[in-house]
Amino acid sequence: MIATVIGLGLIGGSFALALKDKGLADKVIGVDNNPANAAKALELGLADEVLPMEAAVDASDLVAIAIPVSAIPLLAVKILNRVRHQIVMDMGSTKEELCEVIAQHARRGRFVATHPMWGTEYSGPESAVKGAFAGRSVVICQREMSDPEAVEMVEDIYRQLGMPIICMEPEEHDLHAAYVSHISQVTSYALALTVLEKEREDETIFALAGGGFESTVRLAKSSGDMWIPILLKNKYNVLDVLREHIHQLQVMRRMIERDDAEGLRASIRKANSIRRIIH
Repeated sequence: MIATVIGLGLIGGSFALALKDKGLADKVIGVDNNPANAAKALELGLADEVLPMEAAVDASDLVAIAIPVSAIPLLAVKILNRVRHQIVMDMGSTKEELCEVIAQHARRGRFVATHPMWGTEYSGPESAVKGAFAGRSVVICQREMSDPEAVEMVEDIYRQLGMPIICMEPEEHDLHAAYVSHISQVTSYALALTVLEKEREDETIFALAGGGFESTVRLAKSSGDMWIPILLKNKYNVLDVLREHIHQLQVMRRMIERDDAEGLRASIRKANSIRRIIH
């Protein structure tokens, strides 16, 4: 199989490595509109060759799109306009707009909409890692809209990468992604801004910040090039969960103001119940 990966950053680069590491592709072609990223991807062995998008698609059996979500719908249409036998998949973290845009395309069946639930705060080809997806879930949206052999190939790849598969509708996916992924990103950015605003001495932050702070603010190192499109494309779900998050912060603020130890204890005990889900 010849696979093309469009976007050779964290997700695309790690997927390219996984295809090569597991022997799932005989050749990986890379596509990236940043010449420096393309050169680095070749240097790191993420891709065997870098080609323009049109030539790469024509030469491939599988095309994986791993670019910022704001650009995926238009590119998906352009690629579907070219494909005949090829299977196309995306790896973006918002799905509703994409699925709406391609819904009536004559070759909609060649497309499989996916979202591997993995990521780090790093970006670019250098951030790609082997074994990135093992044990992480992947969401497939509108499975019934894809051709059976297209779904079979994509699901087989994810299974061989060790990823449990979850099927959801696009609206459901975007809602849950806002709750368990996107709000964490906003919160991390906000916490970093709060600390940077209140604590003006970098050395003090470095010296006193413990593991808890580091793990909470880690996501604030993530690139805006990736996250701004996600937050704006999923804005209504993000705003909904953000309203609830702000409400919970206000409740805890009032309890602290009132020295309400019992209220705090009850809230913390309720929060501790997350252990049932996340160990």
